[in-house]
Amino acid sequence: MPNHQKPLLGFDIPNQNSSQGQSSESQAIQRTSIGIGIDYGTSNSAAAIFDGTKVHLVELERYSIIMPSATYIDKDFQISTGQGAINHYIESNTGRTVELSAEILGESRTTAGQIGDKGLPEEGNTQTLYGQSFVDGGQQGRLFRGIKRLLGSTDSPRLMVFDRAFRLVALITPLLLRIRKSIELQISNEVPAPGEIDHACIGHPVNFEGSAENRNRAALDMLSEAYGYAEFVNQSYYPEPIAAALSYLHENQEQSAQPQILLAVDFGGGTLDLCLIRREQSDFEVIATHGIGLGGDHIDQVMFKKLLFPLLGKGERWKRAGEDREIETLFPFEEYEDLLLNWAISYMLNQNKFTTPLMQRISAGDEASIKFQRLYDMIKSNYSYLVFQCIKELKAELSDAHSAKLDIPELDIEFELSREQFELMISGLLDKFSQSISDVLQLVELKSSDVDLVIRTGGSSLIPAVKRILEARFPGKVIEHDPFTSVAAGLAIADYEGLGEKLKQE
Repeated sequence: MPNHQKPLLGFDIPNQNSSQGQSSESQAIQRTSIGIGIDYGTSNSAAAIFDGTKVHLVELERYSIIMPSATYIDKDFQISTGQGAINHYIESNTGRTVELSAEILGESRTTAGQIGDKGLPEEGNTQTLYGQSFVDGGQQGRLFRGIKRLLGSTDSPRLMVFDRAFRLVALITPLLLRIRKSIELQISNEVPAPGEIDHACIGHPVNFEGSAENRNRAALDMLSEAYGYAEFVNQSYYPEPIAAALSYLHENQEQSAQPQILLAVDFGGGTLDLCLIRREQSDFEVIATHGIGLGGDHIDQVMFKKLLFPLLGKGERWKRAGEDREIETLFPFEEYEDLLLNWAISYMLNQNKFTTPLMQRISAGDEASIKFQRLYDMIKSNYSYLVFQCIKELKAELSDAHSAKLDIPELDIEFELSREQFELMISGLLDKFSQSISDVLQLVELKSSDVDLVIRTGGSSLIPAVKRILEARFPGKVIEHDPFTSVAAGLAIADYEGLGEKLKQE
């Protein structure tokens, strides 16, 4: 079977050995007294410690090993992270009327001061200069989630927080500092003589989202910088789907003495990552990897478009007076769509060019006016994040039940959705999922029947339709493996065994 371990993300993935040392390509990284693994995810983050025998999952939130990948910065530039960040945002923003005004850059002088009639100097005339962006005067803070999705993009290097521009690195570092403190606390309680805690194995997708040609390297450079600020100075990197497989192999070392082909499917919040592994007793070799930008966030956006856009006015017509006749067209809903689908910047809709057409359309007083009033209320009261959270909860409920209710009383929205309707709604994304399975097998000319075991992990892998696709293709071979913690556990093992790779300098 051909070996397809080509360089990924700026470094090589060596042949791996889960219990008998390292390959010659990874000898530069030595074993540590404990292994530390950090899975900084698009939606959630997890961390783990490996003492050579047992994996210890780190409690990142009170009573929880999973922490939302969220950062909140208030007006005084005080930062909170995780669930606390989300709580602060909801408390200070939900239901608040947005107060948008043009950004003031400064003043310029239009005339010089003259000498007046009494021989005294008069002030010159000045004018205020306004920028191209807008400021929400009543905003108490900014919440950032899904920053990982931006790391591979070249068009968003800085995000504005009030009057300051923040690099993406600055928004990630507080999360990593909190993770570090949680690791230190747990190690002091559970691991005797841990040694230095300045190292970690860091997970990454096979391919970061983004269109930049060098997006993988650019993303890793930013991650490396952020981890450095969090005092993880000895860093190694490891692909997330391989880490998920490694944690499974560690838990099931004695399961099979026969050679096996394993497929790891890591379907998370931002990306779908796949890897094929040949296992032979305690040795394993990575034979193919594949990854695309497809995850839970993409599903949420599709649900928003299909379920809520029609309730907010999409497809409705608009009559207004022209110079010599009445004009009737479709309401230009497409101008609102991108901002609606990105809740963090939805407040930008509170500009006259968006709200004035809405008020005009509402004044028509017909049945469709109710929809536009709903959209207007959503914009004015900053309900975008609330709506997306309701969609996420609906999606999660449909993983356990055959129907669930979407209830958003703030916008007078309530209806039932069946699992069948949900699956039809995301059928295009499910087709992409299925195609990715075919693509990774094609890389090494394997058939589905050649795969002996499929390891399913990641939050989006809990969707029943995803389970069915895998089970239909690999009947009796699919197992679920720690959907939210398998990657962190595998990274800790990789750190202990010295399997990760240093980021090569360019």
